[in-house]
Amino acid sequence: MKDFCSDFSDYLIHRKAVSANTLESYVRDVEQFLAYLRSIGTEDPSDVDQEGMNAYIDSLKRNKKSNATIIRNVASIRCFYRYLVLSGLSASNPAKGIRLEKAEKKFPQILNGNEIELLLSQPDIREPKGCRDKAMLELLYATGIRASELVDLDVDNIDLRTGMLRCSTGRSERVIPVYPTAVSAVSDYILRVRSQMITPAGGQALFVNLSGRRLTRQGFWKIVKSYAEQARIVKEITPYTLRHSFALHLLENGAELKDIQAMLGHADISSTQIYVHLLNDHYKEVYNQCHPKAKMG
Repeated sequence: MKDFCSDFSDYLIHRKAVSANTLESYVRDVEQFLAYLRSIGTEDPSDVDQEGMNAYIDSLKRNKKSNATIIRNVASIRCFYRYLVLSGLSASNPAKGIRLEKAEKKFPQILNGNEIELLLSQPDIREPKGCRDKAMLELLYATGIRASELVDLDVDNIDLRTGMLRCSTGRSERVIPVYPTAVSAVSDYILRVRSQMITPAGGQALFVNLSGRRLTRQGFWKIVKSYAEQARIVKEITPYTLRHSFALHLLENGAELKDIQAMLGHADISSTQIYVHLLNDHYKEVYNQCHPKAKMG
């Protein structure tokens, strides 16, 4: 079973060129699926038919998994069987015919300007950890990159002189401007703190943990959560909240959708169009709250 996951991971990296997040979620979903198969005495995934797939979906439902989680699991397993069929390890894809009702789309949380400033002001830059955290939060909001992309950055990915960040994902690369305050925060961290924190194991990593190794995505999520709690912001905040806020604030201030798409690294502009809906909802809320005639009736 371990070989299945290892080979599937290689397929995702080298043949599909998926992002780090997609790789992690697909492999995790398939590992859970294979563990389920072992629990019912099935060692070979090629023995699973559509009835077996439906039984697995029922088990996810019994474990109170959300519809969105189940849909993602089925997508991961469908991709896994596609790999097995291409490799000659399975004659069919039992997940291919599975159709599930789409989960209700949840719009992401967005921080307003005051909340952004409140969050960014939480790290104590007098301390090495706070200086690092300030640089990370500023850079995330300045560029809208993903948490996985942030922790994958090397020192030479940011040009402090020109204020430009080079971000690579799979086979693609994009260059994003960085506003002066974020450049200053990253510069302060690199010049004053990074050399004290990093160990040889950290290599060229831009951001390292307290052990001197490259910071993990999970570690950064915990950092964001802790500062959100410290700031007493009632919204549910994750690193993606800063990415979404970056995009909406750009759109709100006149940026073109195609430029936001390029900076976010979206392959399809339909992924970026969610921010148009968010902006329309925001204006509608402001209108209803502030227009004197809207309050009548």
